[in-house]
Amino acid sequence: MHDEKTGLYTRGGAQVALQGVDVTGELLGGHARVRVRQRYRNTERAPIEAVYVFPLPSDATLTAFSLECAGRHVRAIIQEREKAFQTYDDAVTAGHGAALLDQERPNVFTAQVGNLLPGEETIVEVEFLQAIQVEEGCVRWALPTLVAPRYIPGTPSGDRTAPGTAEPTHRVPDADRITPPVGDARYGLTLELLVSLGREVVVESPSHTLGLSRTDNGTRVTLTQPHVALDRDLVLNIRSPDTSAPFTPLVAHRRGEEPGTFALTVVPDLLGMAQAPKRQEVVFVVDVSGSMEGASLPQAQGALRLCLRHLREGDRFNVIAFSNSFRLFSPEPVTFTQRTLEQADSWVAALRADGGTELLEPLRAAVRSAPDGVVVLLTDGQVGNEAEILQAVLATRQSARLYSFGIGTNVSDVLLKDLARQTGGAVEFIHPGERIDDKVVAQFSRALPPRVTNVEVRFEGVEALELAPAEPPPLVDGTPWSLLGRYATPGKGTVVLKGRAGAETFSLSIPVDFPAVSERPAVEKLWAAERIRGWQDAALVGRRAEALRGRIIQLALAHGLVTPYTSFVVVEERTGERRASGQPETRVIPVHAPAGWAMFGQAPVEREAAPQMARGKPMAPGMGVSRARAPAPMASGAMPPPPAPAAPAPAAPAPARALLKKESKKLSAREEVLAVEEAADELRRVLHEASDASRDEPALEEGGVALLGQQLASGLWAGQGVGTEPVRQARATALALLELLRQGITSTHPLHGAQVKKAVEALLALMPSLDKASDVAELALGVAWLVSAGPRTRGRISQAAKPLAGLPARLENENELRQHVDALARR
Repeated sequence: MHDEKTGLYTRGGAQVALQGVDVTGELLGGHARVRVRQRYRNTERAPIEAVYVFPLPSDATLTAFSLECAGRHVRAIIQEREKAFQTYDDAVTAGHGAALLDQERPNVFTAQVGNLLPGEETIVEVEFLQAIQVEEGCVRWALPTLVAPRYIPGTPSGDRTAPGTAEPTHRVPDADRITPPVGDARYGLTLELLVSLGREVVVESPSHTLGLSRTDNGTRVTLTQPHVALDRDLVLNIRSPDTSAPFTPLVAHRRGEEPGTFALTVVPDLLGMAQAPKRQEVVFVVDVSGSMEGASLPQAQGALRLCLRHLREGDRFNVIAFSNSFRLFSPEPVTFTQRTLEQADSWVAALRADGGTELLEPLRAAVRSAPDGVVVLLTDGQVGNEAEILQAVLATRQSARLYSFGIGTNVSDVLLKDLARQTGGAVEFIHPGERIDDKVVAQFSRALPPRVTNVEVRFEGVEALELAPAEPPPLVDGTPWSLLGRYATPGKGTVVLKGRAGAETFSLSIPVDFPAVSERPAVEKLWAAERIRGWQDAALVGRRAEALRGRIIQLALAHGLVTPYTSFVVVEERTGERRASGQPETRVIPVHAPAGWAMFGQAPVEREAAPQMARGKPMAPGMGVSRARAPAPMASGAMPPPPAPAAPAPAAPAPARALLKKESKKLSAREEVLAVEEAADELRRVLHEASDASRDEPALEEGGVALLGQQLASGLWAGQGVGTEPVRQARATALALLELLRQGITSTHPLHGAQVKKAVEALLALMPSLDKASDVAELALGVAWLVSAGPRTRGRISQAAKPLAGLPARLENENELRQHVDALARR
């Protein structure tokens, strides 16, 4: 419903209080400092409370929270979590203005703004710091803009504590806190960022049209369209025109005679260390016990299929499935080829869940078969013989690294953490309601690149103290490596990094300058946050744990940081007519429908609960948030998932398509809810039952996952039609990458970027087999350029394009290149 005089409405005729979201900030070296301003206006006749569920990057460090209204700017204070909630509730009940920021997941937050007065504008500002992704020296920054609908499994159980559209279930107890309504969200996004990397840069975006201008301090980035919809991630790719200059920036902060703080970011290029990258040995160990039945096993199967496609021809792999006993895909690891890939696909697809969790022998077998390789473990079980398993793995391995994924709430977290820490791998816990395939693929893509281990840091000419992290992590090719610390005396010197890359020794010297005066206060907060993370990982117990908790709170209070023990709350004390009486009614802010999700195409503006992936009852109009308790912080975050499993699947059947396309004006709001729920259930059923049969032509479905599942072992896609086999494969691969590009999947994609990189490498290797003057060669190299971000890869593409008349010039004009590639694709 929309009224021209009074503005936007939510359920029951309530008006949308959120007017817009303004993002400002700076991208400095390897870090970003960003401020998100939410502008609220109450156009109703009585005070209200606005509740807005919104995302922030999962790796963000929240550093400030403030409230601005009636010409007053009030900064939040840090309090322990329960006390912060009580402060907010007492202030709202007493008629004062207040705001509370709760963390539901590491990437999902709820802002509650109490006692918004009629006709008054209120601004809530959240500030955060974030490490920036770097690929081949190309900086990538992404800001999520909405908490998308998600599938909520499980039986409804427990009491509501928030006004989400889904009911809490036994598998997702916080479902009502992470499912905001989708509705008539006409508020928009504005952007103003300063990119300052110490050199000239080129800024591009695959998601939005940018406005760029040069300043004395860097490049100012805005959006050409004002108030754009918050329906997709905002992504920036930033590269230096000088491809030979690596990004190794040092940023420092120092005032007066106080100790200084520095942040050093190195992006290592390790591919040139050896003549050829080392072939990988990977063993996947997947739990198929009875508890994996349901959504867990299909998602684990989809994750395995995509992980296999990250391997290169010549790598060796195996798959072990275990429950009461274990079975192997092959008695010994096999070479990765198209034939073994197809065999493994079929073997994985046939897995069924049944039995218990006997982990010792399958894990021992995995480490024995790949003593210097990578072991990927997926399990949802709790075991009692943790010490025995850890000892057996450490005794059997040589340099093998374990990457473990604990699924659900009943996982041997101590064992998985110890396996990761003592083998140099990693661990991630996947909580109910989170997608398994997303997390496994993202982590696995970071496990394969070349790396330097046993890293030692030495300072020459300058002295550094209180380093964070205290133990330097491995250097991974193309991945930013950061070190923060303090210094007492300014000066110039050198940081020397030493380590080992397999049998080779590694050494890197980086000149540094610790300035006497520098205004970069964000660096100090980053250092404090990293120190706190290191303390939290110490896993102390008893009296030492209590003392450590005290140090964490003290450092967090000193630097204004949110931690598991501290939260932000802000109170604007009011007097006279500005002091409200009675409890304000709650207004839940609807969010945009995600861009490209077809099921929302016909959604009416009045309906907000319908487009959910779960059977959650919509809240009654005016229903508020229960203030019975503040929710406990979640241990891990959830990325908004695509609306389908990872495995390839056909299009929705006719009944589901018909339901999704029903004319909304013919249905009541409740009928719309049931219609979309029925369609979603039918679509999920068909997707889970879908076969893995390949198609004649690459067809992108369900966010590109089906297309990625058709990638060959070589990194190419199968081609048909006229021409030689290399020509057919080059054209098919170029068309597949072009389709992925249209879906926003490029080499910088957090989940599927590794598969895109593999395809680009395969196309470059195929170039000698193509006619240099052919349209197919131009199409392949043009698309490869568009999906690649790093200067290292783009430099190789540019070199390969030199014999093609006209293409090198087009590579310098992205818009012209896109038009040219589209024209070639239609031939």
